[in-house]
Formats: sequence, structure tokens, C-alpha cells
Amino acid sequence: MISKNNRKADQPCRRQHVTAGRLIVAAISIAWALFQLALPRLIILDSTTVRAIHLAFAITLVFLTRRFRAKQNRRTDFSDEISHVPLMDYILSALACLSVLYFVFDWTGISMRAGLPIRRDIVISVILIVLLLEATRRAIGPALAIIAILFTLYAFLGSYMPSVFAFRGVSLRRYLSQIALSTEGIYGIPLYVSANTVFLFVLLGSMLDKVGAGHFFNDLAISLLGRFKGGAAKAAIVSSGLTGLFSGSSIANVVTTGTFTIPLMKKCGYPGKIAAATEVAASTNGQLMPPIMGAAAFIIAEYLGIDYLDVVKAAVVPALVSYFALFYIAHLEASKLGMKGLPKSDIPRFLTVLKNGFYYLIPLIVLIYELIIMRHSPNLAAFNAILVLMVITFIQEILKAIKEGTGVTNAGMKSVRTITEGLIAGSKNMLTVALATATAGIIVGIVFMGISGMVVEIVAQLSFGYIVPLLLITAVASLILGMGLPTTATYIVMASITVPVIRELSPMNGVGFILIPPIAAHLFCFYFGILADDTPPVGLAAYAAAAIAKSDPISTGIQGFIYDLRTAVIPFMFVFNSELILHQINNWPQALLIFIMAIFGALAFTNAVQGWFITKNKWYEIPLFLIASLILFWPAIVTKIFNLDYSFRYYMYIAGIAIYGLSYLVQKLRLKSLEGQGGHYSKSNS
Repeated sequence: MISKNNRKADQPCRRQHVTAGRLIVAAISIAWALFQLALPRLIILDSTTVRAIHLAFAITLVFLTRRFRAKQNRRTDFSDEISHVPLMDYILSALACLSVLYFVFDWTGISMRAGLPIRRDIVISVILIVLLLEATRRAIGPALAIIAILFTLYAFLGSYMPSVFAFRGVSLRRYLSQIALSTEGIYGIPLYVSANTVFLFVLLGSMLDKVGAGHFFNDLAISLLGRFKGGAAKAAIVSSGLTGLFSGSSIANVVTTGTFTIPLMKKCGYPGKIAAATEVAASTNGQLMPPIMGAAAFIIAEYLGIDYLDVVKAAVVPALVSYFALFYIAHLEASKLGMKGLPKSDIPRFLTVLKNGFYYLIPLIVLIYELIIMRHSPNLAAFNAILVLMVITFIQEILKAIKEGTGVTNAGMKSVRTITEGLIAGSKNMLTVALATATAGIIVGIVFMGISGMVVEIVAQLSFGYIVPLLLITAVASLILGMGLPTTATYIVMASITVPVIRELSPMNGVGFILIPPIAAHLFCFYFGILADDTPPVGLAAYAAAAIAKSDPISTGIQGFIYDLRTAVIPFMFVFNSELILHQINNWPQALLIFIMAIFGALAFTNAVQGWFITKNKWYEIPLFLIASLILFWPAIVTKIFNLDYSFRYYMYIAGIAIYGLSYLVQKLRLKSLEGQGGHYSKSNS
């Protein structure tokens, strides 16, 4: 199983010519991973030093692995041969590394002359910002770098702008003091979270992927669901949800699980576009799943100064509701197409799959135990889970060697090689996160230099002081920004700009009993940043899935976005009904009731959007589904409209379920009428 796959994967690597560039990159990558692993247990450093070293590793690797020209600026796989690194890139990587570490080398002097940088500070800070923007362009693309440059220009030229956009402007010394010589800009909270926590979770995911956990989750989902109607699509959704627990990237999720699930869906009869769109929607929602959430969970916790588990508590219900609704979409699509399950020959035996890969679940169980039971910090929990995974890798390979009669020494060497590849892959996967958080820090730093008040005023005017137009503006802006930025960067930028506006306008939004919790505003920005991954015309996840399915990427993106409408409605609902994120909900029965009713609300909304329940909808049935959905998501709206006591809100669930049941009854009677009249009726449609 794993050994066979790894053996096949290792053979080409041994035939490659080991270049000096490849050795240097591998050594730096391993050193970075080991440095991050040492932080929770072995070494104690102040947070400023950790941030600088973290960024120094990242920016050095970018200049060594990404070429200057766009056509050569490909994402080099560290396990493949790295082409000749130009001398200029060696020089730039060294210069970038030193300029980042200057923040540590002269931290005492910098802090003593805060706000009054000397000439050396100014020169090195300018070099740092220029090289950081270039590294970001190489690693992520031009969008984030361009946005940072535009914000920088605005900071300097704001006093020359029209009155509504006028800003007093800043001097070069103040700009550099804020952005490059303090912990309010490049070295701010986002980079701290990337260095302190996110790396270890990404490393855990990379190592799980290297040892074959992705294949295990895929086989496990198929073994459980493959025999049911639309089983391949349902398995894809479950597999992507499981992979999303440790992946944190929608594109990586598509490539990992979609390679297997998309061909299976097509084999069952799904059109290529539908198969690809299902995988895109499932993989995009993988970023909603705690514990990683594309690094946003940790950043939200730091921004709000709350416990990480409080963020997980807030995120878990919307994430699960979204997945239940997508699972239902797969069922409805299968019903429309009159499909059946996978052939028995294509379904692996559940017990066999579990027996051959149960050990992949152990690190995840350890992670959850550490976080919830032991209440350890996220970085310590991830560290312990990684150690457990390393031990399991050694034990598994040694037991396999004993069983096959091969050398134990070779098994040990193979385990070391697998772990080393996981360390390198973890560093590779962290490049975009580290560069995105550092560059987004430039934007955040500029916003908090005085622009935020002006932004509040402009957005308040555009939204006429009402919360719904403001949320729509935020959603559209997040989708547009997310087309060119990683999810984490989109969230950081939008949270720094719009969350203060949402918080300020919420008491005067015209809906008197609504006061939006800060975490709801943060999650709202995060959700729409994620949805950009399948929003045409860019939608990178849609392009990845379309390439596997051989379908048109634009139509795939459109279909995926239609599927994700059930995700898009959830943030609006938890902004108005904070109980959906379990805000001030501290008992299980109440939380369970809200969760179950939210699932029914998502199902009713899905019926309206998909145009199908037990048969094709009539136009007059769609309002019933939408009304039922609104009540089940937000029962307090009924008490508000009819001026009832707020404590009666949960009784409104009965009305929502009754309206949903009425929709079922109407369609059931219509089907019986057609059957009685000899009309076309197919049992498969029900």
C-alpha cells in the first residue's frame, strides 16, 4: 500500500541529478521545518525573533525557487530537480534574508528610536519592502503586491485626493516606522500567527499527505457511501471534508481528492462539469472545517484576543451545515439524472480499508484530544500530533519490513526519507501563507495609520447606514479580492477594512435587537474570501478541477458557485442570528436544536436553488422553500415581525418545519396525481 506508492515515487527521484541548488533548497526547507518544530518544546525565543526568522526562511526560499520572469515563475516541486539558480537570485535571497533579520539584529536600537529611524534603518527598510513585494509577486502573483503598492501610494498621496477620499498622508519616516520597524506592519499579528501556529498544522497536513492519508480518506469515504445513489459524489464530499481537516487549501484539496473522485463520478454517469463542480464545492468548503480553516482560525483568535477553541466552536456549526447541504445537492443531482451507486467491483471493503489505514486517524485523534481534553495550545497540540505521526511512520515501515522479510535498516531509512520529504513539503506549502501574511501586514499597518476612520465614513455613505447593503458590499469586495489573493490574505485585508465598519454600524442598522458579535463579522469576511476560489472568471480551484474532468473551467466555476450559494447564505444568517455560531450558547441540547434546524434550513434553501425536492419544483413552491429556510435559520425574525416575546423564538421552528413539510406534501400529491393519470413518473426521481 503506502510502501509501494512511495517506492514508485522514489525511483525517479533517485535517478535525478542532484544539483547544488536542489541541495541548498532542501537543506533550508528542512532547517525551517525543524526550527518551527523546536519552538513549542525545545527552544524559547521572543515572538519578535520568531516572526523575523520565519519570514527570513520564507523569503529566502522564494528567491531560490521562483524565477523572475512570469513564464518561468512556476511552482517548483522541491522533490524534483531544481534548475540552475541564477547568481542574481542567490544575491537577492541573501539580501532579503539579512534585511528581514535586521529587525532582530538591532531590535534594541530600533525600539529605543521608535518613530525616529536613522538613515541605516530607512535604507534597510526600503530594501526589505521592495524585496518582500517582489517575493510575493513570485510566490503568489502580482495581485497582492499591487494592492500593497496602491495602499502605499494612497498613504503618501492621500492629502491630494478628492475631499471624500482625502487623507492627511504620512511621511517616509512614519511609514517605515509603522510598516518595517514595528510589530504593527510586516511583523504584525498575521505573521506571528503564521510563524507560531499555522506552520505546524500545515506541516502535519503535508506529512499526512506524504504517507498516504489522502488516499485512505478517499477509500474510506467510497467504502461507506459508494453503493448509494450518487455515491461517488457523496464520497467525494466526505473525502474532501476529511482532507480539509488538515489541508487548509481548496486547490490542494481538489488535486488530492479530485484525481480519484472526479473520474469515479464520471464513471457513474455524472457529466464532467457536474463532477468537477461537486469536487470544487467540496474542496472549497474544506477550508471552513476546523482546525486549520486556511489559517484564519488562529488569526481570528489573535485579532479578537479569544481562545482558539472559541473560534472552533463558532465555526463548526456553519461548516457542518454547509457540508450537509452539499451532500444533499449530490443526492438531488443524482435524483435528477436517475443515477445509481457505484458498481460493487469499484467499492473497497470498509473493514479492509480501515484495517490497512486506521493509523492515519491516530494523529488526528491526538490533535483533537490535545486541543479539547488537555486544552493545550494549538502549536503544542500540532507538535505532539506530528511526533505521533513520525513514530507511526517508523513502526509501520519496520513492521512491513519484518512481514516482507526485507531489511529493518532499509525500512528505517525509508521512514527517514518519507519524514524528510514531509518536512520539505511542509516548508513548500508554507511559502504562500508566510508571504501573504507578511505583505498583508503592510496593508493592515497602513489602514491603522488613520485610514480606517475615513473608510468607515465612505462605506457608511455607500451603504446608507444600513447593515444589509454593507454586508453585500463586503461580500462582493471579498469575492473580487479573493480572485487574485490567497484566502488568508483576502480575509486579513477585508477584516482590517470592513470589520470595524460592520461593528460600528450594527447598533444603528434598523433591526433593533441585532448586535453583531465581532467573531461573526470576522467569519463573514472569511467565508466570502473562500468562495472566490470557485468564482468565475478566475476561480483557481475550478480550473484545477476542470483540468481533471476535461470540462470547461468557466462553466465549471459557474456550476460550482451555484452549488456554493448554500454556503453564501450562511454568513448572512449568522450575522443576523449569532446563535448559529453558538454565541452565548453554552448547553448541548440548545446547540443541538440550533444545529439540526439549521440543517433543515440549508436543505430547504438547497431545494429552492436546485429547483428540485422529490420532483421538479413548480414556481409557486420556491417561495415556500425560501420562507421555511429563513425561519429555520433565523426563527427570531417571526417574533420580530409579529411583535412576539423573543423567548418564543424556538417555537417558530415548528412553523418552519410545517412549511417545509407542506412543500413535501404538495409535491407528493402532485406525483400521485400524475401516476394516477398515467403520466410520466419514475421511481428513481423519488
